[in-house]
Amino acid sequence: MPLQRLDSLSEIAPQAWDSLVPQGQPFVRHAFLSALEDSASLGPQSGWQPEHLLHWEGDRLVAALPSYRKWHSYGEYVFDHGWADACERAGIDYYPKLLTAVPFSPVGGPRLLAARAEDGFELLKSLPGYLEIEGLSSAHVNFTDDLADEALAQQPGWLQRLGCQFHWQNRGYRDFQDFLDALSSRKRKQMRKEREQVAGQGIDFEWLQGHELSEAQWDFVYACYANTYAVRRQSPYLTRAFFSLLAERMPESIRVVLAKQGTRPVAMAFSLIGGDSFYGRYWGCLAEFDRLHFETCFYQGMDYAIAHGLQRFDAGAQGEHKLIRGFEPVITRSWHYLRHPGLKNAVEDFLERERVGIVAYAEEARAALPYRQV
Repeated sequence: MPLQRLDSLSEIAPQAWDSLVPQGQPFVRHAFLSALEDSASLGPQSGWQPEHLLHWEGDRLVAALPSYRKWHSYGEYVFDHGWADACERAGIDYYPKLLTAVPFSPVGGPRLLAARAEDGFELLKSLPGYLEIEGLSSAHVNFTDDLADEALAQQPGWLQRLGCQFHWQNRGYRDFQDFLDALSSRKRKQMRKEREQVAGQGIDFEWLQGHELSEAQWDFVYACYANTYAVRRQSPYLTRAFFSLLAERMPESIRVVLAKQGTRPVAMAFSLIGGDSFYGRYWGCLAEFDRLHFETCFYQGMDYAIAHGLQRFDAGAQGEHKLIRGFEPVITRSWHYLRHPGLKNAVEDFLERERVGIVAYAEEARAALPYRQV
């Protein structure tokens, strides 16, 4: 059966879509992805046109790719701007392209949603023909899990790209002090001093689940989130409506920590929980305080993960400031199918050279971790 294309997740029942989503994976649930669409956080006006691809067996959905037709490369966190620039210089159309990813978030997880591995293979086999019919230059699958890696590695023409993020691992710590005791003396003192600096400015913290925030508190969360972009003279990707819709549709997955000076909220961090993992996503502040970012985004999340038995803390992109606080390098993977032979050959050569650098960087980062040698 040919691929079915959905221009909106409203065209499919949440139960049917979620039947393919593994437990503990909030970012590819119908509730999350549909909230992005229904809040106008993405759509044709933003250069993110939903184009989800489905594979059916009779009347049963057996595989899906949560995908978007893109007219730019913003909000992806796997950077292909150089490829697009090279195409423009060569007179090759790079856009539109097809992207399978979680919009605006560099989070790993399932990308090929499938009841069985063979169902996913069948969907992927149909993809090159779909790209040609639709006039799409390429397909990109970002931040993949093992299932997608295995499936894509068996398909001809796909190129793998490596990246590096930094995740914190909860190694059965009893409390934050137990974590500090695993560090070198110098780093232990640095982190303790940073936390004391924040407390000395009269900052306290309050944790809330999605259903516990009022609309006024969501207004504050959004003001902080938007300010993070405003200080860089950028527009925020997400709309205010997204947060209310997400709180309505999957409140059990949401965690917000509010930083307060007295009764006045001054900063926030927005996170999601899935399975044994804690995902720090958005942060912002409306007043500046020394070391508040590190406390709100990292140390509070570590505290929460330890207290609730969560094993992994993914605090988002970028890394050196995470590395010195105990976040460990993790190799990420993405896959790219480029229809133009010349472009494919050039990118393949680039990726082979880039891979060597990424692996070396991760090894150097691991050697610089602040943990005591035992």
